[in-house]
Amino acid sequence: MAYDEALAGRIRDLIGPDPELTEKKMFGGLAFLIRGHMAISASGQGGALVHADPARSDELTAGGKATVAVMQGREMPGWLRVAAEQLATDDDLAPWVEIGLGYARSLPPKQPSKR
Repeated sequence: MAYDEALAGRIRDLIGPDPELTEKKMFGGLAFLIRGHMAISASGQGGALVHADPARSDELTAGGKATVAVMQGREMPGWLRVAAEQLATDDDLAPWVEIGLGYARSLPPKQPSKR
């Protein structure tokens, strides 16, 4: 499944102009990175994949609007899947964008790969 380009556009619009922002195709989706750290992506599995503080995973999934992502058969605290139905409006999407941006900004900049 290809990622939802309309969702990617909405994420881009909510982030707005940001000199620290880059976009990269990852995991079958389009990821939005701040200083090299993924904040949020329009997921290739539908909906969004949000990178959040792992310590907040239980809190952020408690309302049933997100689930902890499962990658290669194991749960990944700090990586949250939000179904497309939970992102119908920009008011629904904006908090998830802010969560991802806030966490990515809290991390030190990634160093460029030595490849």
